[in-house]
Amino acid sequence: MKTSGNTVLITGGSAGIGLEIARALIAQGNEVIITGRSEERLQQAAAQLGEVTTIVNDIAKEEAVQTLAQRMEKDFPALNIVINNAGHAYAYQLNDKAGAATKARAEMQTNYFSVLDLNEQLLPLLSRQPEAAIVNVSSIVAFVPGSNIPTYSDTKAALHSYSQALRFTLAKTTGIKVFDLMPPLVNTEFSKEIGGEHGIPPQDVATAFVEALANDAYEIRVGGTEQLYQLFHSDPQAAFAAMNADRIPA
Repeated sequence: MKTSGNTVLITGGSAGIGLEIARALIAQGNEVIITGRSEERLQQAAAQLGEVTTIVNDIAKEEAVQTLAQRMEKDFPALNIVINNAGHAYAYQLNDKAGAATKARAEMQTNYFSVLDLNEQLLPLLSRQPEAAIVNVSSIVAFVPGSNIPTYSDTKAALHSYSQALRFTLAKTTGIKVFDLMPPLVNTEFSKEIGGEHGIPPQDVATAFVEALANDAYEIRVGGTEQLYQLFHSDPQAAFAAMNADRIPA
């Protein structure tokens, strides 16, 4: 996949991993559009990035997904890369007072259902491009759940499974490539509640992503994710113990 001259949509692009991927792609000569719920945070991101288009959009709302897809079709007819990065997470322990079902519904809506919806609505546009890609940002917990983010882990396992099925299907009918970006613990505001200060810099995730894009490496297991993945296949119990030690591996 080419890494320059693309038109790229990044959901949740105002901070963290999304912001650093936007920065890396702009530096490579791509046109980048970022979305987020906060106008203020988007403007702060734009001040850092320079040449970027910002769109206020809450991807968790079905009508917002439709509005975003229509905006892409109308204003960005050359769109050829979609990076589904927006996320929602609760850190908590499963018990009789957790409210797990309510939390899981909110996480699943942002992390899974909205991704399926946006991808489906953008497929006609992506299919018209000479080269196109969908990038789903899952996580290290797609393989082994973190007990302190139990239902968030569920959403990322579902997203990983969906990415595999989508890649297989689109390869038979289109030229659209499907990437699954799986970071470990990353030092961002998003992960602060689960010890994010011990994680890798988000710039490392962005660098790994750009390299994988250039090499058509569809499953991008960044940093400690690769080590945990290998351990999971050789010793699932040891992998679960490693994941649920003091903190999620970086």
